[in-house]
Amino acid sequence: MSTLNALKLVNSKKPTAIPPILHRRHKLSNKVWEQIQLAKAQKDGGTFTVKKFKTIKDYDGSRKNIEIEKRVRQWWFIAADGKVCLNIRYGAKIIEFAKGKTAVEVSTGDDLIKALEVIKGAVEAGELDSQIEIASGALRAGFKR
Repeated sequence: MSTLNALKLVNSKKPTAIPPILHRRHKLSNKVWEQIQLAKAQKDGGTFTVKKFKTIKDYDGSRKNIEIEKRVRQWWFIAADGKVCLNIRYGAKIIEFAKGKTAVEVSTGDDLIKALEVIKGAVEAGELDSQIEIASGALRAGFKR
């Protein structure tokens, strides 16, 4: 028992579900990670795809899982002045960073990767929780009749 005395023992219970805001934060963080990987691949001249599983029925009616590539659309575009503008999306909604400000302007591909990493850190730290909540509410409102 003396070996266990070096550890901090507590009474704890595992939560049954994570809070919705943490789920949304994790979802957006994963999407920003995909954009970082896509930007790095385009900078190096390659391609980036994400694999996902899809269940299909065979000709005899049995179900089978196959691995397919999911298309990753880029969130940035080249503006008229030649600068790269980056929008952050939650579903189909564009997140507003400040009142009327929906894009981040950078000059090069390297700056784009750095900006995406900063945004990913901000999402994981919870700095964009209110914007994620607004975008999520707008998405859910679109499903109601």
